[in-house]
Amino acid sequence: MSASPELDAHPLCQVARVLTWGALGLIAYGIVSWLVARPWFALTTLEVKTPVAHVTEAQLRLVAERKVRGTFFTVDLERVRHSLEKLPWVREARVERRWPDTLVVSLVEHVPLARWNDNALVNGDGEVFVAAVSGRLPRLDGPDGSSAEVVDAYRRFGALLAPLGMRIEELRLSPRRAWRMQLDSGMTLALGRERTEARLARFVELYPRLFGARQSDGGEAVAAITPAAVDLRYPDGFAVRMPDGHMPASFAPKAAATPSKPSTT
Repeated sequence: MSASPELDAHPLCQVARVLTWGALGLIAYGIVSWLVARPWFALTTLEVKTPVAHVTEAQLRLVAERKVRGTFFTVDLERVRHSLEKLPWVREARVERRWPDTLVVSLVEHVPLARWNDNALVNGDGEVFVAAVSGRLPRLDGPDGSSAEVVDAYRRFGALLAPLGMRIEELRLSPRRAWRMQLDSGMTLALGRERTEARLARFVELYPRLFGARQSDGGEAVAAITPAAVDLRYPDGFAVRMPDGHMPASFAPKAAATPSKPSTT
């Protein structure tokens, strides 16, 4: 026998229905929460599906022991991801579940381009990170926040020097925005703050004529001597300091012999 429409519409009946469904919902939620927290759904495997060169198994095990909490259904994937991205060599991490008991991890590692300032490394996108590396790397230095600018300059200057077979060992950007570099031959170049690429291009163009190997008046080969330092900040040439008092193989008029006063930029 069903209740009358008048009784169904009574406010107390409506409240009773809401309370009943609410109680049933809470009971269902409690049962589901109890089930998903059971050891039957425990996570037992952390699988790295991307090859890694620097992240160690011990580091991954430490993250798994300290940060993986809960079961297959309750584990906080964002917490695990953030923990992985705090590892020294990890640039980016992605974490996924795989039924029934596995977390699958994809890692993107930093690829070091150079050492940065005194205690860090920098990658090809100018991102600074702190990690230990034993291999030989060029050194880049600059004010805080200038890493992307210095990396870009390193590439541009390196491309200009490539025809001479020279590589940049050290590139510095001073707080006054002046550039100075040291090459793999030991030669240092002062570029200043303005027209740096034009100054370097002029140096590259004149270098073979000024410092390349040549023949003596007697027809004997004279070996090239690499300058110790070159100041490119002159408006109409550059100043050269040769090692041990040597002179360049030849001079081009106004190219290096008697440049006017160097610019401060």
